[in-house]
Amino acid sequence: MASQTQKNPVIAVVLSALLCGLGQMYNGQIGKGILFAVIQFINVLLFMVFIGYVTYLIFWIYNMIDAYKQAEKRNENHTM
Repeated sequence: MASQTQKNPVIAVVLSALLCGLGQMYNGQIGKGILFAVIQFINVLLFMVFIGYVTYLIFWIYNMIDAYKQAEKRNENHTM
C-alpha cells in the first residue's frame, strides 16, 4: 500500500470554503471533489428559481464538514 501523507483538516476546510470540492481533492478524493463542484454549480444555476440560495448554503457547509472529517480520517488511518 502506498504511503499516505497526513492532511491538515483546517486546510481542507479553507480550501472547501474557497471552492466546493477543493478540500476533497486536497484529501486525495478527486472524483468526490469533482462531483461536489458539479453539484455546487447546479446549485448556482438554481439561484434563478430561488431554491439555489438554500441548497447552495446547505451543500457548502456540508462540503466543509466532509473535508474536515475526511482529513481527520485519513490521518487516523495513516498513524495505524
